[in-house]
Amino acid sequence: MQPVRRQTLIGQVTEQLREEILSGRWAIGARIPTEPELCELTGTSRNTIREAVQALVHAGMLERRQGSGTYVLSLGGGGAAIADYFAAANDRDLIELRQTLEVTAAGLAAQRRDEDDIEQLRALLRRRNELWAPLHVAPQHVEDAISTDIAVHRAVVAASHNALYLELYDSLLGLMDHYMRGNPIGAECSFEHEHTKLVEGVIAGDIEAAEAATEQLFAELSLRRKLPGRNFSHLPHD
Repeated sequence: MQPVRRQTLIGQVTEQLREEILSGRWAIGARIPTEPELCELTGTSRNTIREAVQALVHAGMLERRQGSGTYVLSLGGGGAAIADYFAAANDRDLIELRQTLEVTAAGLAAQRRDEDDIEQLRALLRRRNELWAPLHVAPQHVEDAISTDIAVHRAVVAASHNALYLELYDSLLGLMDHYMRGNPIGAECSFEHEHTKLVEGVIAGDIEAAEAATEQLFAELSLRRKLPGRNFSHLPHD
């Protein structure tokens, strides 16, 4: 008998959590049990629970809310089908699609963001910039750095209050995670200034500033896309 590999265990727990959602035991909009409660229910560690929950966040089934907990967002079926279609996309196609979607979403977010959106954007931006500040992000912080960066962008799209934009964006999350693991990560490519300008524009309600900051961010990203640097493509991912 061979010991259960950690990645296999994470997959098993992820499927257990997914089943709770698909069965309706965790209804859409409901808050799921806390990490300690999930640890007790599954008999696993906090790290395993965090990774399983994060996998479902990336799948668009769960949503973390700052200071409130984790909530069921969707059943994930339609998003999963679209995600499978996008899986073969190359980096350029992904960047161009994100740019088109996120520029428009940023402008809408500047018009429609509410106090909850503002609070979440501020908290996520602060955490993101802290994680990306070191010259090279420590391996133990890579997961947080990637997920928090993605969370900032998703929060901007969510602040547009356009359900279709958010559904489409959620279908790209797995592809974005894979892309970021294969590209440099650290202060030399953190785009802190661009992310800060983007969030500030949304919070200020400045449509032009939010759209311009998003355009600038993707222009810089396109320029650096082929530059050599550290990557974390060797790390496990879903």
